[in-house]
Amino acid sequence: MLTISPKASAALARRCLQAVLRAHGYVAKDLAREIDMLLSETDTTKAIPITLRTVVDGIRNFGNFSAHPITDVTTLQIIDVEPAEAEWCLEVLEECFEHFYVRPAHAAARKAALDAKLAAAGKPSSKG
Repeated sequence: MLTISPKASAALARRCLQAVLRAHGYVAKDLAREIDMLLSETDTTKAIPITLRTVVDGIRNFGNFSAHPITDVTTLQIIDVEPAEAEWCLEVLEECFEHFYVRPAHAAARKAALDAKLAAAGKPSSKG
């Protein structure tokens, strides 16, 4: 989709981000509020890394450029989404997938393997 239409790619990245956030309990009237909820998360086990905190709202903004005719205040030309901007949205979205899905699954698998080894040695399960 990225090479065919950066605009559509950014819009779909925005939609994917909203689905991820809602699946993790950040449900509000619109994506801007859901991102605010994510950024104000006080539970350290759910909070996103600082590197992601600083860029996650970019997906929403580029998605808005693709979904709405937003014009440049100087030239009055419609602002389009450039291929590099759409690619950046996909990279940020990939980081979100890593944070919300991949890393927790890897951590759970590692803990299960450790706990099995501890059980085989007659020891209690690991903490956490």
